[in-house]
Amino acid sequence: MPVNNPKELFVQLLSGLRQGTERSTKIYQEISKLAEDPDVKEAMEARAFISEKVLATQDQCFKLIGEQPVKGNSRLHDIFVEDFRRELAEIQNPAARHLFILVKAIHLTQLRIAEYVALVAAADVTGHYGVGVLLESCLADKLAFVERTRRLIRNVVEVRVAKKMIERAA
Repeated sequence: MPVNNPKELFVQLLSGLRQGTERSTKIYQEISKLAEDPDVKEAMEARAFISEKVLATQDQCFKLIGEQPVKGNSRLHDIFVEDFRRELAEIQNPAARHLFILVKAIHLTQLRIAEYVALVAAADVTGHYGVGVLLESCLADKLAFVERTRRLIRNVVEVRVAKKMIERAA
């Protein structure tokens, strides 16, 4: 689709973000089913729930600008999911699987964060300040998820290290 002005670019980027959010929601749901650790499972289920709310916020963005989402390219997302599934299937150790799931969740979220940063700037350039506010609220959710996941990773690693120390002391 040719882009002729900043608004068309904004709609295209926002559409890509929305499609990515839909796909991410499905991935978080899939990850939560694969997670054996209850904390990891709960975190992924919570992320999927929040992603559903983010979709509603993104739909409001389209409403405010008077546009509908356009078809975008999902190759990057498809490759991410394919690689995730393949690599996870190769990991046998439960602790390593949990760590891998959390790391990949952060990778996926970081992709979305970059899109939000660009879209907030694009909202300002196109004069859609209300849309910028909505997008920044979604960005805040993503940043909070990264921080919570970082803490969960630290917890998974600390538990693993503590077990090793107990085993060595015994």
